[in-house]
Parts: sequence; structure tokens; C-alpha cells
Amino acid sequence: MGNATALEEHYRQLLQLTDGWEVREVNFDMKRRRVSLRLEHRRGVRVSCPECGASCTIADHAPERTWRHLDTMQYETVLVARLPRADCKACGSPKTVEAPWAGRHSPYTWLFESLAVAVIEASSTLSDACELLRISWEAVHRLMERAVERGLARRDWKGIKHAGMDEKSFKRGQSYITTLNEVGGDGARVLEVVEGRTSEAAAALLQSIPEEHRPCIKAVAVDMWDAFLKACREVLPHADIVHDKYHVSSHLNAAVDKVRKEEHKRLMASGDDTLKGTKYGWLRTYEDGRSSEAVSFRALHQLDLKTSRAWHYKEDFRHFWNYVSEAAAGRFYRAWFKAVMRSRLEPLKKVARMIDARWKEILNYIKHRITNAASEGLNSRIQAIKSAARGFRSFVNYRTRILFHCGKLDMQPALVTH
Repeated sequence: MGNATALEEHYRQLLQLTDGWEVREVNFDMKRRRVSLRLEHRRGVRVSCPECGASCTIADHAPERTWRHLDTMQYETVLVARLPRADCKACGSPKTVEAPWAGRHSPYTWLFESLAVAVIEASSTLSDACELLRISWEAVHRLMERAVERGLARRDWKGIKHAGMDEKSFKRGQSYITTLNEVGGDGARVLEVVEGRTSEAAAALLQSIPEEHRPCIKAVAVDMWDAFLKACREVLPHADIVHDKYHVSSHLNAAVDKVRKEEHKRLMASGDDTLKGTKYGWLRTYEDGRSSEAVSFRALHQLDLKTSRAWHYKEDFRHFWNYVSEAAAGRFYRAWFKAVMRSRLEPLKKVARMIDARWKEILNYIKHRITNAASEGLNSRIQAIKSAARGFRSFVNYRTRILFHCGKLDMQPALVTH
């Protein structure tokens, strides 16, 4: 066996070529630091029709194409071939067969795509991935799109029972995206993304759940945005809506702060600066009562202040989230609501009325124990993606990047031994 023949056989074994394919020629381009492997399909070997799968003779060959493969040492390696066209009598005109080493229309082999997905996942920025893979930004993004498409096609919806919807800023101004996330279970992940936060956008987002799986969704955690509520009731009428406890707590904190501002203004008018610089103290919860901050706050809280009473009602409502019985939680809430409505603290009363109007959805937390805390964590990752990219002009690119990094998708090509 000559040197050239031995080299071709060496690459044929490395590529694990069968199905009638062989390495016909190996060319080295030292200036371009490239290895080109010319592949040919042996004459007389039948092929399968890419549409019906029937065994066919070869009609002719498609124009020459190239595919980027894994590097040979430090040399870029490409495969060059003309794909046969199956002479299928059942399908009519000749059909170009698929390359066994790459996906349809892809300029990369399966092995290179596999490497690229791993590199992009591990890279802090897309520029780093481009540099390591030695391909353009557009090429990297096309690889990500193909990976996400594979991952979404493989996603198994079984076991997804709880979802959450949350919004995230997109461009400057009033421009948003809405994400559908899995909450609870083994870990949070983004299931789908749509542009906007209208009821139509939210409905389209929920409709991305396969119709046969929608009855399996037991509850959806959302904030009190009416568009989200309308969409949930239209698309998932059987699912419970759960209002996020952190969202309720933020409303209570805002009410306490409003009471503090009003009281501080009144006290300062009489020369009393008791509440000066205490804003963040009233928004905290002091789990450790022995810390210096807790001791200082306790002294402030014991003063006869409206803000003290408001803080007490806010803290008292935290006990609601610990109940496991809906009946007991209901009794606690009714007592709390009556006390707040007698308090003459209008900001707290306003929040209490809001809670009362949404009481069924808030009580659903006791049944399902889900929150949008996981969605908030995903929002932080999405913000990091947005910051690393210095913003996005295209929603399609933004969606691809979010699903690639936050979707927990199975994106690796199915590497088949040929």
C-alpha cells in the first residue's frame, strides 16, 4: 500500500465512512493551514431515497460542496464531495441524498457542530466562541439556531406540572419580552419566549405548550398583570393561577414606605427627625433579634409611630405563607384583613383590598407551593446574556440566545456511527 493510499485509508477510518463512501484524495494547503479530504461515493453502490427511503440507483451527482470538520492538529479540516442523487421511480425527479456526516443544508459535520455547541456553552461571550472556533459571528449564531431547533424538537413535556410567566425588558423604552418557565421540579428553565407582554402575546406563549400536554399543567405562577391572568384563563382554564408571594410582599413593603414618608414629613414639620435615614430598616426582616441592627430597630419600633404599626401588619402577613391548611390560612387571613381595615393606615388598607380582590389566586399558593422566585433567577441570567451582548436589536436573536443558555435543551447532534 503506497503512502497516499495509506493516508486516505487512515482518514477513511477516522471518519468511519461506510455506505459506499471512500476518501479519494487528501490535500494539504500549508499557506492556508488547511487539510481538504475529497470524498467519493463508489460506483454501483445503491443509495436510499431521502423522501421515501427506497433503495435506488444513482441518477447523477449534485454540485460540489464542502463541510467544516474537526481540526487535524492545528490544521482546519474540510470535507469535499458531490452528493449522489437517487433515481427514485416512485418520487419522480432525482433527489439529492443526505450526507451521512452532516445535517441537511449544514456546512458543518455533526462532529464539528457537537464541538461548537460545547464551546459556545462554555464561552463567556460569543466573540470568545468565534475566536476559538475560527468562524464568524453569523456562523456561530446559525449553529446556535440549529442547536435550539434540535433541542425544542426533543423536549419531553412529561413531568412539567408547574409553570411561571415573567416579563423582561428588551429594547429601550416600553419594550418587553415574556418568558414561560418551568418552576419547581428539578430546576428552573425557560420553555419559550415571545415578544411583548400583551394578553395576545401571553396567550401565544401558553399555546406553545403542546395541546395534548396542557391538561397536565396544574398551576401557573404569575404576577397581578391582567394580560397574564386573561391569557391563563383562556388557554389553561383548568390550571390554578398562583400569585407570587414576593410580589405581594413588595406591595406591602411599598405601603409601609408610603406610611413612613407621610409620617416623616409630618414629624419634620415639628422638628422631629426620628424617622430620618430609617427607610431601609422598615423594609427588612430581622431573623436574628440579637444583631446590633435588630436591637437598634427594636428600640425604634417600640416608639408610638404609625410606621411601626404598618411594619407590624406587613411582618404579620409573612406567617400566611407558612400555612399548609387552606382552611387555617383562610382564618388567619380574615383576622389579618379585619385588623388592617380598622387600622386607619390607608396605604395598608389599599393593599389589603387588592389582596382581597385576588384572594383565590393568593390562597392557591398553599395548595401548590410555587413562586416566581425561579423566574427571577432566570431573569438574572437573561440580563447577563443581554449585558454580554450589549443589547439585542433582533428579537429572534434574543430568543435564540435565551433558549440556548437557559432552556436546558438537549442540543447535541445525534452522532451516528456510519
